[in-house]
Amino acid sequence: MATSLKATTATFLQPAKIATSSPSRNVHLRSNQTVGKSFGLESSPARLTCSIHSDFKDFVGKCSDAAKIAGFALATSALVVSGASAEGAPKRLTYDEIQSKTYMEVKGTGTANQCPTIDGGSETFSFKPGKYTGKKFCFEPTSFTVKADSVSKNAPPDFQNTKLMTRLTYTLDEIEGPFEVSSDGSVKFKEEDGIDYAAVTVQLPGGERVPFLFTVKQLEASGKPDNFSGKFLVPSYRGSSFLDPKGRGGSTGYDNAVALPAGGRGDEEELSKENVKNTAASVGEITLKITKSKPETGEVIGVFESLQPSDTDLGAKVPKDVKIQGVCATELLSSTGAQRHICGDNLCSHYLATATLVFLCCLLLLASALVNLWSLPSLLY
Repeated sequence: MATSLKATTATFLQPAKIATSSPSRNVHLRSNQTVGKSFGLESSPARLTCSIHSDFKDFVGKCSDAAKIAGFALATSALVVSGASAEGAPKRLTYDEIQSKTYMEVKGTGTANQCPTIDGGSETFSFKPGKYTGKKFCFEPTSFTVKADSVSKNAPPDFQNTKLMTRLTYTLDEIEGPFEVSSDGSVKFKEEDGIDYAAVTVQLPGGERVPFLFTVKQLEASGKPDNFSGKFLVPSYRGSSFLDPKGRGGSTGYDNAVALPAGGRGDEEELSKENVKNTAASVGEITLKITKSKPETGEVIGVFESLQPSDTDLGAKVPKDVKIQGVCATELLSSTGAQRHICGDNLCSHYLATATLVFLCCLLLLASALVNLWSLPSLLY
């Protein structure tokens, strides 16, 4: 019995080995000495060898490399997509291309906030002398800079780049007025009507927000086509009926909202600015340059730069100078006849073909009715 138990115990304590062609990892398991001594036997180490085949290791390594490559490709794709979506404004379209699009095709794309461009045309102003009417005059700002104190020390005030805080509703459009081309090549434009103002708010690098009313009201500009300028009216950002948080206004509300200050304090002027609301208009200047024209359709495009004051909070603050740069476009219609159909060349051709087809259908219906009337007496008798 003892001999059999000893042989059995020795069998369990023999080294066990799971072998492969190229062992790479060895795990040593030692038998419990207490168990061996309990049976009166010397403890001998048992060894268990486990290995992973080299082919399997290569496969795992290749899978790991493939996963890294896939992750890198995915990250690169994300960067490309984000860069493509952050490219900025959409492609600028011509007038006919804009008119051919539906509301849903334009909605949310930013196209409605853009001035049209010209396909072809001349790089110079090629209109003959005469009197024209400027229709659909469009001013699209592309840059807003505000003159303010520099962020760095000991630096003079300068025009600083800003961040737009309002939505894409700052373009002026549908402006019209007489446009005259003189025999010496000079031009003259006078603004009379249209969407000629837009409330805009921008933010300076320091965090200060500057509201202003982008406008070209009552603009009268004259000069050469490559550089004609003029002045315009800048109305108050707030109207006379606007009430401040304390109920004070220009034409309504309280006259003042503070007690009478003691004499000699020196702040009577500041309090007066807050109490007495000032809605007087200011004056701005603009310079325009025509860069391209197409006399056969009456289209003209160019660039502009305007300088105007910002909001004064109804006279309580000192206005800042706001410089606005952008592109402009218009359609010049001759006083003797329109240079261009309002609907556009392609659309007018389509409408004309449709009208012709409808007219022919009406003629066929009329002929059919006449034939029926002619055969009616024979049917009665």
